[in-house]
Amino acid sequence: MAQIPTNPPQVERDPDFHIPGLGFQVYDGEKGSLSISFYSVVRYLNQGGLDSTYVDSFDRDFSVKRRNDIQFQKVMIYFKGWVYKPKFRYLFYTWTANVNLGLPAQVVVGGNFQYEFHKMLDMGVGIGGLPSTRGMLGQWPFWLRNDARPMAEEFFRGSFTTGIWAQGELVRNRLYYKAMIGNNLSQLGVNANQLDNGFDTFSAAVWGTTGNYGRLGPFGDFEYTPELSTVWGAAYTHSTETKQSQPGSDKPENTQLRLSDGTIIFNQNAFGEDLGVAEAKYEMLALNTGAKLKGFSLDLEYYLRWISNLKSENPLPVERLFDHGFTARASGMIKPKLLQTYVHGSKIYGQFGDPWEIGFGLNYFPSQTRVLRVNPELIRVERSPVGYLAYPTNVGASGWVVMANLEFFF
Repeated sequence: MAQIPTNPPQVERDPDFHIPGLGFQVYDGEKGSLSISFYSVVRYLNQGGLDSTYVDSFDRDFSVKRRNDIQFQKVMIYFKGWVYKPKFRYLFYTWTANVNLGLPAQVVVGGNFQYEFHKMLDMGVGIGGLPSTRGMLGQWPFWLRNDARPMAEEFFRGSFTTGIWAQGELVRNRLYYKAMIGNNLSQLGVNANQLDNGFDTFSAAVWGTTGNYGRLGPFGDFEYTPELSTVWGAAYTHSTETKQSQPGSDKPENTQLRLSDGTIIFNQNAFGEDLGVAEAKYEMLALNTGAKLKGFSLDLEYYLRWISNLKSENPLPVERLFDHGFTARASGMIKPKLLQTYVHGSKIYGQFGDPWEIGFGLNYFPSQTRVLRVNPELIRVERSPVGYLAYPTNVGASGWVVMANLEFFF
């Protein structure tokens, strides 16, 4: 699903300036508050420049379904506020992806509760994002490209699940953390009976900032930071995954354990006839750093992933898997708060192929705020190992993709 935002314990309101995501204040009383916020995206996607077929690492031929359509892609409505005490917050939301019309996960309703005991300890329970990469820490939708992660991050990351987490400041305005225990790597499309009883999914991140980077450090420098500001961080994620606990390959924002050629390891014939995996241990380490100054930004992230303890009914040709790769992002404000250009690139070094991706895009902010954004992008991809209906490329895709988005976030 799209990034589930946190609900901060207190946000200052400026009567002359609207902060995207605050929404409309419906009620504010002694025992509670309620705000309603909206997010939506209209997307044009043209995949006509992709090859129509691809061959995986086992010489099997697959077709690539190339799209050329416009979709009112995503609508999210948030209901958030506090009850009894401002430190006890709630967040409820409804989420729909119209590209998934007819699929079980077209509409999702969820939420979470959070309580701030101290600046160093803020607890939450409900549906949340595993802090497996920097892009999972809550910056969404303040990314350079609209509502889609670069290829390598999408391939390596953990996703969204139900669990309990702790987060907070270790050093005031400088050092932060988040740790979460959840049901699995991605619960969307998975019912309770499909989950195993191991309950060993764990993800933790620590990151520090200097200057005016801010706690979450959104990508790019829309704010036109006057002094050099930096961010650095690391995250570790662990989970034992089973075939039953993996969402279907067509579910939005799903996290599947894939080979670097896009093959899902839990497929019955992943490595050959009846050579699929029933259970595996996933471990991933992500390291990131970034800097921004006067409208310019540069962000780097490196990923290392180990998949071990492969269990199968038949002997497999491999005992373990190791893949690594990186994502790089750079941007510059051509005109402050109005026009931004960016480039992002990804590369994966895998046992079953070395896919890569590069994208060039523009962000135009008509209101000179992040409330409204127009985002065209040109993408070149080679043998993508990821893809689904809400993502701009397909599994196995090679070639060019044109994407244009209109985003509204109030």
